Amino acid sequence: MSGKIRCAWAKSELMIAYHDAEWGVPQHDDRVLFEFLILEGAQAGLSWETILKKRENYRRAFDGFDPAKVARYDARKAARLMADEGIVRNRLKIASTIANARAFLVVQQEFGSFDAYLWRFVEGRPKVSGFKSMSEVPARTAESDALSKDLKRRGFNFVGSTICYAMMQAVGMVDDHLSSCFVSRASRPC
Repeated sequence: MSGKIRCAWAKSELMIAYHDAEWGVPQHDDRVLFEFLILEGAQAGLSWETILKKRENYRRAFDGFDPAKVARYDARKAARLMADEGIVRNRLKIASTIANARAFLVVQQEFGSFDAYLWRFVEGRPKVSGFKSMSEVPARTAESDALSKDLKRRGFNFVGSTICYAMMQAVGMVDDHLSSCFVSRASRPC
């Protein structure tokens, strides 16, 4: 696609579109943040491309990632989700999504928004890495460790440090685009 230099993982058309338009773009909308929290947890043990292919199904199945609606799901709704072939049908991940929606609402109430809570872990602005090679990109950091620990303390599930770091990358809390990538903030003048 257009000869632009991209991060090495952006190979398929779907992954290129995600890389170019979404990955690493700072997000501050609570619904979008909830979506990435859930999708990153759903991705555990699978490829991100698999989740992206199912993303629209997830949006449909989980009421557009409205945490207030998801928090009200009961056992009947969870059973319907287990039968939904459009999403990852894992009982623990579905139960986690519902529990995480409930915990998400508590965090929103305490901090005014999930955005206000989340971005504290990077002092309110993206951390730009400027890595030259994919081998330099970590799977977790001190910030993702702290976020994971705090989310778990608040009752969230499927929020290990690696999942948290992937979410932080996805929502632009960290910019891990390689310095040679055309999207990287590190490659552009301020």
